[in-house]
Amino acid sequence: MRWLRNVALAVLAVGCAGGCARREAGERAASAQPALVKVSLQTDWFPQAEHGGFYQALAKGYFREAGMEVAILPGGPGAGIKPKIARGDADFGLNRSDDVIVAASQGLPLVMVGAVFQHDPQALLVHAADPVKSFKDLGGRTVVASIGMTWIPFLQKKYRLTLNLKPNSYGLAGFLADPEAIQQCLVTNEPFYAQEHGTKVRTLLIADSGYDCYHAIICRRELVQVRPDIVRAFLAASIRGWRDYLESDPAPAHRLILERNRQTSAALLDYSRGEMIIRRLVTGDPARDEAIGAISLARLAEQQATLLDLKVLETAVPISAVATKAFLPGTQR
Repeated sequence: MRWLRNVALAVLAVGCAGGCARREAGERAASAQPALVKVSLQTDWFPQAEHGGFYQALAKGYFREAGMEVAILPGGPGAGIKPKIARGDADFGLNRSDDVIVAASQGLPLVMVGAVFQHDPQALLVHAADPVKSFKDLGGRTVVASIGMTWIPFLQKKYRLTLNLKPNSYGLAGFLADPEAIQQCLVTNEPFYAQEHGTKVRTLLIADSGYDCYHAIICRRELVQVRPDIVRAFLAASIRGWRDYLESDPAPAHRLILERNRQTSAALLDYSRGEMIIRRLVTGDPARDEAIGAISLARLAEQQATLLDLKVLETAVPISAVATKAFLPGTQR
């Protein structure tokens, strides 16, 4: 019995000499790797294809490769993105560039560091048989829209017309039931639902009127000062994710989105992605120095001039205080 016990101990010792050494080496290697930095992104709506590049970066490990553990937080009506970023409840957020300029002028410490959409996907949805063919045809018509959006006074002033406004309920039932209805929409979203219900529609893209905002990536000013490495890494991984999502197989992102938003569908995700590609909403026009993630300070200055002209903005702010290209990869600056 003593002999058998000694043999067993010897076998265990030999096994541990290999296995334990490998395990200890693995533990040392793991402990030598820097811990992932936890980063949060507050989106502007529930998970959807319009966030596809971020979900692609998450699903394919681009954020982790850049040293980050990223949590993508869903938005929706009343998400309160700007105050959340200003308070530090989230590190990054998505918001329209005109809203960010106004918020910064009011003292919120926000800065745009990149863009998701080079061109605003906001549009007006009209029935195909409606006589409204252009913005100048809108005079006197009732439009369902998010009251307070700056494109409304812009259209009224530019085309010298008055709109009868009704608050947006973020549903299409009223539009589908009324052949004279006109409703705010995203060209990447609501037309799909209308067509799915057998309703033929057209869209008037707000950007075609000359009021063309970025959908920007924002963070609080303190973050760019204290952790510029995180801002740079987040943007690089996000841009990589967007390029992969638009140019390669979007399935990794779509699987995550479908898991997190049971109200969407694979068909809608494909439609939205297709519209983003066809309209070059994310990539923009290279001839105009547009690219995934890029922002133009000159274009933002023009937006601010429009806001001042409409008296939406009372006092101009230095564009360099509300936006920076310093953290974008070289080709996007």
